[in-house]
Amino acid sequence: MDLSPILGAVELGEGVKDGGKAIALGVGAGLGSIGAGIGVGFIFGKEIESVARQPEMKAELESIRWLGFALTEAVAFYTFIFGLIAFFLS
Repeated sequence: MDLSPILGAVELGEGVKDGGKAIALGVGAGLGSIGAGIGVGFIFGKEIESVARQPEMKAELESIRWLGFALTEAVAFYTFIFGLIAFFLS
């Protein structure tokens, strides 16, 4: 079915394409940030539970907590960087 008589000579301009890429970048980075936020909340929540059960292990758990926090935040950073790469290279 040919829709050209109905739509006329509609062409997607560069502005529409750039707008779609910007929306995709925002959604991708937003979803990555949501996942990292859930991960960080889970890490700190479990660490609080662990310290409540065994307070004498607080020092050992603290180093593991910061390692998990750093790795989780790195994932959020990677999603943003991959989104920027897709935005500028597409």
